[in-house]
Amino acid sequence: MSAEVDVLVVGAGVAGLACGAALVRRGRRVVVLERHGGLAHETTSRNSGVIHAGIYYPAGSWKARLCVEGRERLYARCEQEGIPHRQFGKLIVATSDAEVRVLEDLRARGTANGAPGLALIDGAEVTRRGPAVRAVAGLVSPRTGIVDPHALCLSLAAELESAGGVLLLRNELLAIERTGGAWRVTARATGEAPESVEAAALVNAAGLHADRVAALAGVDVEAAGYRQHPCKGDYFALAPGAPLRFGGLVYPVHGTAGLGVHVTLDLGGRVKFGPDAEYVDALDYAVDPGKAEAFAEAAGLYLPGLRAEWLSPDQAGIRPKLQGPGETFRDFVVAEESARGLPGLVNLVGIESPGLTAALAIGERVAELLRSL
Repeated sequence: MSAEVDVLVVGAGVAGLACGAALVRRGRRVVVLERHGGLAHETTSRNSGVIHAGIYYPAGSWKARLCVEGRERLYARCEQEGIPHRQFGKLIVATSDAEVRVLEDLRARGTANGAPGLALIDGAEVTRRGPAVRAVAGLVSPRTGIVDPHALCLSLAAELESAGGVLLLRNELLAIERTGGAWRVTARATGEAPESVEAAALVNAAGLHADRVAALAGVDVEAAGYRQHPCKGDYFALAPGAPLRFGGLVYPVHGTAGLGVHVTLDLGGRVKFGPDAEYVDALDYAVDPGKAEAFAEAAGLYLPGLRAEWLSPDQAGIRPKLQGPGETFRDFVVAEESARGLPGLVNLVGIESPGLTAALAIGERVAELLRSL
């Protein structure tokens, strides 16, 4: 590669850092550009931290393949680097006979995708595993877990910088220009004048802003189908004194825009409920306390003892969804754009769940896409 740097990565969330780390492993000179003053300030840090097994996604999709590969890479990295994580396992519950058929379909799909150990259990076994849970059947996913996203990102940043990569925080992206066979990227550090750097390749890992960055690089995002639709999810925490105990994650049969209001545990054992799914026009992370009743009602379908007064607002996250309201499944975009006349540009668009699980596999895929440049 021939430019000031080999690859410039836009975005220091988990996907961008995974790309940066994978590229420096191959000897590339890498700069990661981030507008915030720290790592993983948006989508990466505002989710449940679940390591997904790979159950939900259509066979052969990027979400299915990268989730399964990324899951194993992630568990291995956690063990090697001492990243806090736990393999709690997950229980998906059916509250009607119609939902049992959905569980059967999920088991078949997940098994085909490479999610190991999936097993159907009856309602009595559901209650034995979780006395507070009421369901007619359940699907057990033993390979599901939880990771500390911040610790994972710090591990990737350390690998990037120890190999000579550069992480530039507090740098706002202003312009992207294709010039002389390279990409000229102009950014402005807080309180400084704009500066430019030339890179042989450019990776757009800008998360919620990936469609805007793609447009800056010359992609017609509407024609390409790259327009993202921000979808907000709120979380509520369970009061420590509430008489509900969980040994793992509990999910309902999933909805249309997300996986439904489910029970998650953090690494300290604290219980959270969420997220819901609401398409939004602005990036607002406030949680409406008035939603407690709706959350209790949603989760109450499988937790009849849950009371709204036990719930308090916790956090909110916003998903960069390609699937708009009422639309069907949309896959990750992981695309090198030579076919659009933009060689060396790799777009990562619509990297929502299972993006955290898939991140290390995404990084490897991007490094392969840029191998010949």
